[in-house]
Amino acid sequence: MEQQEGRILIVTTIVIVVIIVFLVILFTVFQRRKNKLLFERAENKKRYEREIAEAQIEIREETLRNISWELHDNIGQLLTLAKIQLQHSSSESIGEISEIIAKSLTEVRALSKVINPDFINNVKLKEALKLEIERFNRLNYIDASLVVTGEEQEINQKHGIVIFRILQEFFSNTIKHSKGSKLMVSLNYAEDSIQIEAKDDGVGFEMDRVRLKGIGLQNIKARAKLINAEAKFISEPQKGTSLIINYYI
Repeated sequence: MEQQEGRILIVTTIVIVVIIVFLVILFTVFQRRKNKLLFERAENKKRYEREIAEAQIEIREETLRNISWELHDNIGQLLTLAKIQLQHSSSESIGEISEIIAKSLTEVRALSKVINPDFINNVKLKEALKLEIERFNRLNYIDASLVVTGEEQEINQKHGIVIFRILQEFFSNTIKHSKGSKLMVSLNYAEDSIQIEAKDDGVGFEMDRVRLKGIGLQNIKARAKLINAEAKFISEPQKGTSLIINYYI
């Protein structure tokens, strides 16, 4: 009887020890996974904040670069023309001079909108796109259009910065490299998502070849993914290029 009780005690002890060891192992594994998830979350947050900061800096640099071009190529030329006409002024040319100065003031007011820190730090997607399209048309860079459909939705301000920077990069590439004459942008609001499509009628490219070295394209896709969005390129030689962004609210 005593031997049987001893065996029961030993077995019970072993079972308890095994359970304790199992729980310790389970707890250790859980803690490691938890720490890994917390680390990954912290790293993702750092990356997210870094991407936002980089996008803001890039928007600021692109904006200042555009302002420099406009001051030199557009407003500078207008004022130079006004100066020349003043030097050879007559009663008939006063009206022309007044018109040139008025146009210069319009250009300065347009620039003041994008210089405003609120524009750079708090990009409102619809307004920012509207200003970009107006600028392209005003300076005859390209025949640009913007179509907005659906009821406008408020989106995360930082996400708006990333989306605008992605589009700004596409616009820049279109103007510099596509050799296209038209840029068509559509902003479609739905209840729980926004789709933005930017399309040019330029030379296009072969998708398979670009994928091998398209670091810029991969960067755009990575940025989109960071804000719960998808970015997709469609292009064929001589058929233009499209960038489609699906953002989920």
